[in-house]
Amino acid sequence: MDLKIAGKKALICGASAGLGLACAEALVREGVDVVIAARTLEKLVQAATQLEALGTASVAYVAADVTTQEGRDRIFSQHPSFDIVITNAGGPPPGDFRDWDRDAWLRALDANMLSPIAIIQQVVDGMMQRGFGRIINITSSAVKSPIDALGLSNGARSGLTGFVAGLARSTVAKGVTINNILPGTFETARLTSNFAAAAQRSGLDAAQVRADRIAKHPAKRLGHPDEFGAACAFLCSAHAGYINGQNLLMDGGSFGGAW
Repeated sequence: MDLKIAGKKALICGASAGLGLACAEALVREGVDVVIAARTLEKLVQAATQLEALGTASVAYVAADVTTQEGRDRIFSQHPSFDIVITNAGGPPPGDFRDWDRDAWLRALDANMLSPIAIIQQVVDGMMQRGFGRIINITSSAVKSPIDALGLSNGARSGLTGFVAGLARSTVAKGVTINNILPGTFETARLTSNFAAAAQRSGLDAAQVRADRIAKHPAKRLGHPDEFGAACAFLCSAHAGYINGQNLLMDGGSFGGAW
């Protein structure tokens, strides 16, 4: 299927690895010119080289922390205009809410709610003026099925979800859709580190923690990043103009509810 977005320009945050990189790769394959952003320059250069090897679109990169105003300013001073934007930032650490002080909450809100909103604020009016825009926020399956230990993430990402639900209804008539993708367990370096941390806490081997998690999963496997990237690319496509204000849960059926 031709997604009819060749020649569009996209910003993908957190794109040096994992799900952000998978989204960037899927868009590049569709002929979308991309700007990828992440904090670590070395990993970013490696990701850009990988994307350039596809030979189907231009690739630029900006080393920046998008959860800070300085980082966002660095991106938009070099690339002020985008047709597609994918926000993506790692979640705050797990823990007990009794241990979280005000600063911990503010850091979580800055990274997983206020920063995506600031990016949307920067791009949405230009998209509406041009009559086309796609904004995708990578959040978490915990928005749909909250996890006690991830209270910081639950709260901050749910705040973003509520904000998007309101804003999206005011942009779609101008050709701009805003949606969220809620990933469950995908085969990424971050998930591997989570398994290692869980193993350390429990005294088990990391491979056993991983096997136990997969055994409990309805799909009996982890998600593949390219599956996530393909779904993201479709939501960015010309064919997805009537999908708006939605939360696409990609967890292989882990959530037990009907809706």
